[in-house]
Amino acid sequence: MADIHIDDFYHDCTRILVQLYEAFPRLTSVYIDDIIGRFETDEYGIPSRRHQACFDTLLWLAAEGYIRYLDRVRLEGLDQVVLSEKAFLRLNQLIPFEPDSSTPASIVRKRSSLAWALKQALKSGSSETICLAAQRFFL
Repeated sequence: MADIHIDDFYHDCTRILVQLYEAFPRLTSVYIDDIIGRFETDEYGIPSRRHQACFDTLLWLAAEGYIRYLDRVRLEGLDQVVLSEKAFLRLNQLIPFEPDSSTPASIVRKRSSLAWALKQALKSGSSETICLAAQRFFL
């Protein structure tokens, strides 16, 4: 049986990290609905398992030192969130990129970063590409 929850974890991490990278260094709010879309609560108001897993991914990223936050917004997200130095440096690490000779140096630098690879993985929509990019981040 496939470990779908691990794929979901990688997808969530990738979306969260890219969202925070694009806002860096500003403090911002991260809401679950912005990461995975809207999931309905049950008749008792308890969030879906998918919603809870995404929220727990945010908390895990904080516990492991990839993000910092000031407060929780109920079970809907986190407030005043920013990448940690650890995550920022990792997202800016260089990865192989083969530009043509006419590509400007600033574009080469941008497209040689792990942050660019994560963005491109999300843009591709390929689950396998997203998972591989997220795994590369955590190496």
